[in-house]
Amino acid sequence: MSDMKDNIQDSQPPLRYLIVNADDFGASRGVNRGIIEAHCRGIVTSASLMVTGQALAEAVALSRAHADLAVGLHFDVNGEDEREFDLSDLRATHDELFRQIDAFVTVMGRMPTHIDSHRHIHLDDPGLFSYFREWVEPLGVPLRGDGQVNFVGGFYGQWEWKVTELKYISVPFLQNMLRHEAPEGVTEFSCHPGYRSEDYHCVYLAEREIELATLTDPRIRQTIQEERIHLISYADYALLKHGAQPMQRRDL
Repeated sequence: MSDMKDNIQDSQPPLRYLIVNADDFGASRGVNRGIIEAHCRGIVTSASLMVTGQALAEAVALSRAHADLAVGLHFDVNGEDEREFDLSDLRATHDELFRQIDAFVTVMGRMPTHIDSHRHIHLDDPGLFSYFREWVEPLGVPLRGDGQVNFVGGFYGQWEWKVTELKYISVPFLQNMLRHEAPEGVTEFSCHPGYRSEDYHCVYLAEREIELATLTDPRIRQTIQEERIHLISYADYALLKHGAQPMQRRDL
């Protein structure tokens, strides 16, 4: 990590690096469409792929058509509560994690650029998180919450179950996050852009379209410029970590 810090300190300016990561890639056609639109027209630089998603094949094809979108693994065992999984069974959890990593490698032809989990299940239990950290560390990729990248998950419109608060996914709210929650170093903002589609039913749907509108709003681009924030992907982060410069920059 010291090499990463030295690299950041030697880069003048900017000193503030931001990864905007869209969760749930592969969950549905509508989610896939929203993530790609947020990448092409907005500020999304990375996405987390659900190998359990019903629109997985489409997501993989879209990722190949948009090669500068970094793609990691969105570990998922519950879906939208249609499945049950005992996370207290550590052997089963370990095996399922690596089954999903293997599935990712099979469809993508490479390792994930990063790993996180659906509904942050690996973060909810500190004891479970310690195991995830131990399991993922040898892979050499960041795990959400492991300290390599500062994680900020405040851009979300439903902090109380089934209670929507649109202010938390509004343009002013995201502008405030950019100004105050993207400090020097590397930070990840998570998001969930998407469109409603017939192949996906969950409690967080309409909010995805609001997120998409915010992530593609020109005022967000302007704020990023004003704050001298440098947008990067998780693939770029891997280059920075090893002292190299990303091949493609995402300055706006």
